[in-house]
Amino acid sequence: MRPFTYLRAQSPAEAATLAAQVSGSRFIAGGTNLLDLMKLEIETPAYLIDVNDTGLDRIEASQEGGLRIGALVRNTDLAANPRIRKHYGLLARALLAGASGQLRNMASTAGNLLQRTRCPYFYDPNQACNKRQPGSGCAAIGGVSRQLGIIGVSDACIATHPSDMAVAMRALDARIETIKPDGSTRSIAIADLHRLPGTTPHLETTLMANEMITAVTLPAPLGGTHLYQKVRDRSSYAFALVSVAAVLQKDGSGHIALGGVAPKPWRLESAESALPQGARALTEQLLAGATPTHENAFKVTLVERTLAAVIAQARAQA
Repeated sequence: MRPFTYLRAQSPAEAATLAAQVSGSRFIAGGTNLLDLMKLEIETPAYLIDVNDTGLDRIEASQEGGLRIGALVRNTDLAANPRIRKHYGLLARALLAGASGQLRNMASTAGNLLQRTRCPYFYDPNQACNKRQPGSGCAAIGGVSRQLGIIGVSDACIATHPSDMAVAMRALDARIETIKPDGSTRSIAIADLHRLPGTTPHLETTLMANEMITAVTLPAPLGGTHLYQKVRDRSSYAFALVSVAAVLQKDGSGHIALGGVAPKPWRLESAESALPQGARALTEQLLAGATPTHENAFKVTLVERTLAAVIAQARAQA
């Protein structure tokens, strides 16, 4: 790990201002992803700005009837919150499906959204990776790709986004609140937070330089049956091969988002009209244009079977 300077901010505005003042800085909260990347020298910030004292650790009711979740709320606390469990059960289930208890105790809401891919080629400095070193190529293409993406990928990158929480947030129509160094704020739909790789896979989000996430807001409860189904190689502490986040209503309508298949939580609202027709029709629309490799083509069938299981479970519970 390379030497760095440690700074501590007392407010979101101060954190964003500090980041703009010191070149090569990164925000740090729980550090569950960033510190690993620093140890491998994939991330080499000259300054770490600790944001844990900025007061962003509360879950509050919003004026619109939903919830405002501070950027520093820990995954464990969010999953255990009574209002989350009662009205946004999908989110609690997704959080509990991720990582381990120890990591959930440290991992923050904003950090979870911004964690970087677990593509093995990204983590290996001896391999070509356009995310790690733009223009170097993508060793995953033509390499071991079983865990990697089948939709939304490009000739420059086939990595997937690893977050379970983000998939649930996408199905729930969350919005992301931020602050910039000049003190201005904005709200971003979660659908617009993560970028597809295109020719610039190193640009992973639409956040501007030194812009800091301050909160995630959820709309008024959607009702219906909330389910999160995660298929992985082992029963715990593993990233998804495929995951399905679902909010399903008795009339057959609903929200569906997929994890483990794309560089961002994958949801096509236009495809959800196919829900009453069943898992196969829904899969055909959700994965239209998919370009799997020979090693991960099984994910297409796995998405269909997981969707079928989720739909059947929702009907049984209803």
